[in-house]
Amino acid sequence: MNDDISAYARQGFGASMAPKPPYGLLIVDLVNGFADPAVFGGGNIASAIEQTTHLLAHARSQGWPVAHSRIVFADDDADHNIFTLKVPGMLTLKESHHNSAIVPQLAPAPGELVVRKTVPSAFFGTGLSAWLSQRGVQTLVVAGAVTSGCVRASVVDAMQYGFRPLVVSDCVGDRAIGPHDANLFDMRQKYATVLTREETVHATRG
Repeated sequence: MNDDISAYARQGFGASMAPKPPYGLLIVDLVNGFADPAVFGGGNIASAIEQTTHLLAHARSQGWPVAHSRIVFADDDADHNIFTLKVPGMLTLKESHHNSAIVPQLAPAPGELVVRKTVPSAFFGTGLSAWLSQRGVQTLVVAGAVTSGCVRASVVDAMQYGFRPLVVSDCVGDRAIGPHDANLFDMRQKYATVLTREETVHATRG
């Protein structure tokens, strides 16, 4: 493992990328279904939700633009796609279904964007990039679930759209810890700054 890590450093990965204001916050798919181990949850997602409540309070106190994402499919499944071939259960996430609703402790406030999506990335086929750009966001702070799936996809797209992703390590979670840790490592090396919530609050306090 140490040899693998040293290969990244030797090849020039993992350069520092300081957070740069203005900041925005994206909370990816912290909905009831991902909070429930019997549905799509488990692992460290419950802890990530608890930590994200404090991160969201910080973002609101600083006046950041805040966006939330949900996976929502049409009631008649007309928008089914390749994602649902791999994970058919995603088609249960309808607009009015309990499992697709954002957890109560992270309920959006007036003026916060709710992005509805049918694929992992909160950017793909949505207006999120334009919404963030209109508000001048340079660094996008990212929380949510799952680290190896929708969080990672959104972070890669954020980087490709020209935002500086900042992944908050204890505010993202996965149903299994191995993929969570591996993807935090990989995002830190290639796409994002990775900090704890405490470090993020210290780095971004106005």
